[in-house]
Amino acid sequence: MGPEAAPLLWWQDLGSKAVIALVVFGANFLTFVHMTWVERRVLAFMQFRLGPNRVGPQGFLQPYADAIKLLFKEEILPAAASKWAYLAAPVVAITAAFMALAVIPYGPPFTLFGRQWQLQVADLGVGILYIFAITSLGVYGVVMAGWSANNKWGLLGGLRSSAQMFSYELALGLSWVGLILATGSFRINDIVAHQAGWFFNWNAFMQFPAFVVYAIAACAEVARTPFDLPEGESELVAGFHTEYSSMSFGLMQIAEYINMITVSVLAANLFLGGWNSGLPFLPSTGIFGFLWFFAKVGFVLFVFIWLRGTLPRFRYDQLMHFGWKVLIPLAMFSILVTAVRVALVGP
Repeated sequence: MGPEAAPLLWWQDLGSKAVIALVVFGANFLTFVHMTWVERRVLAFMQFRLGPNRVGPQGFLQPYADAIKLLFKEEILPAAASKWAYLAAPVVAITAAFMALAVIPYGPPFTLFGRQWQLQVADLGVGILYIFAITSLGVYGVVMAGWSANNKWGLLGGLRSSAQMFSYELALGLSWVGLILATGSFRINDIVAHQAGWFFNWNAFMQFPAFVVYAIAACAEVARTPFDLPEGESELVAGFHTEYSSMSFGLMQIAEYINMITVSVLAANLFLGGWNSGLPFLPSTGIFGFLWFFAKVGFVLFVFIWLRGTLPRFRYDQLMHFGWKVLIPLAMFSILVTAVRVALVGP
């Protein structure tokens, strides 16, 4: 065995964490920017339209044109708004969205410049609990936005958005309990390692009911079609952010897309084997691991777009009925089956 690497000094460790944080947050932001273009082009293809095609090749620069437009639009503050809550709401939403990225691994460990790296800001032993806690804070941005503008449609949108998010967060959290029981750990890296080997070891197969609950609850949690009740334009103009304009509105949209990317990355890590290829004879380390991982994330993001282009919106009573009377019992059943299996035959 070769000599062990010398431990990093505190300032070296802090510098490497800062570099990883910049890479992770920068990559997610760029993914958000281009996801808006991908979504519009894919939806246009599905609906036999052209989509963005004027700004840049195939409209590729359209997101940058939209950003410039939002930056130069006038920021309007409603006369009767509660100023500080109105201004704080987009900040709360975007902060909660980005903070959730800190404990998620974005690919396998790799060696660079003689050091071991992993695209993960913090490998917490309670990573799953951290994500659940931070994403729960996002509802405060929605409630504050709906209430502070002193607009009855915004208030109604904020109230029903918060009810939706609370309801489906419960099912979302329950879908993770079986994974924790089977793995015996709250660390996301441990859950990924537990799925190594053949693809039928992935939690999407071993915990299929939980995977179904997660997929549906995650779609509702980030308010994507057919669960886009918070932004039901036909009933609420634009929901909780009706009174927002310029970059305040832009921050709300960024938070929504970052949350969508977050649940897609979590789906890849928790249920689809992470960076494991699913076939032992195919490599899952180095660049190959990153290819498998980002292919899975891209597939989940495509499914989000696919659903938006094909499914109609639920009624609100259908939304709440489905969450409380179908998803939560299904999640509890999955936990019971997993607990029995772990008790009888082990993880």
